[in-house]
Amino acid sequence: MANIKSQKKRILTNAKRAERNKAVKSELKTRVKNAKASAGTDAAVEDVRLAVKRIDMAAAKGIIHKNTAARRKSRLMKSVGSAN
Repeated sequence: MANIKSQKKRILTNAKRAERNKAVKSELKTRVKNAKASAGTDAAVEDVRLAVKRIDMAAAKGIIHKNTAARRKSRLMKSVGSAN
């Protein structure tokens, strides 16, 4: 355990951020999974839109890298497009 006061605070701050990031990443996976599952149905367009929105928001917040976001969106569009 750290003895320095600022480092103790940093440990707490990092834990909060990690918890928040974990929740966002989990939601990303869920949205992408739902979009892929609904491919070819009426709800597919809305599910894909929500998934892309969440991916963009995560990239904007710095939770995932912008190139990672672009890659995930590309793969999502490719898989949903081929399902039709």
